[in-house]
Amino acid sequence: MAAITEKAAAALGLAKPKARSKYNNRRIKVDGIWFDSHREAKRWQELCLLAKADHITELDRQVPFILNAYGGLKVGKYIADFVYREPGKGKVVEDSKGVRTPLYKWKARHILAQYGIKIRET
Repeated sequence: MAAITEKAAAALGLAKPKARSKYNNRRIKVDGIWFDSHREAKRWQELCLLAKADHITELDRQVPFILNAYGGLKVGKYIADFVYREPGKGKVVEDSKGVRTPLYKWKARHILAQYGIKIRET
């Protein structure tokens, strides 16, 4: 049997199958907010409970950090899943990680070198 083109499939009303994500994560909507994975959504709910109990403050999600090379040249961007403050400990940058890719490892080292922040992985 011969394969049909995308144009022909569209004309017949056939839907293109969804591509699987590279690491098998599935986007999920919780409380009207889209998350990249179930792990991230679950952690958000845990952090919201901690914030309501005043164990953490200034909870935020998807916080961008600009990565600069020596001399100020922008070389990339890291987006933290969560940023918050723990009383007596200071600012926490957290990432819900399933797979530690080489790019993520480089960005984590860069954040440590540039900002002095060690990313907490959950």
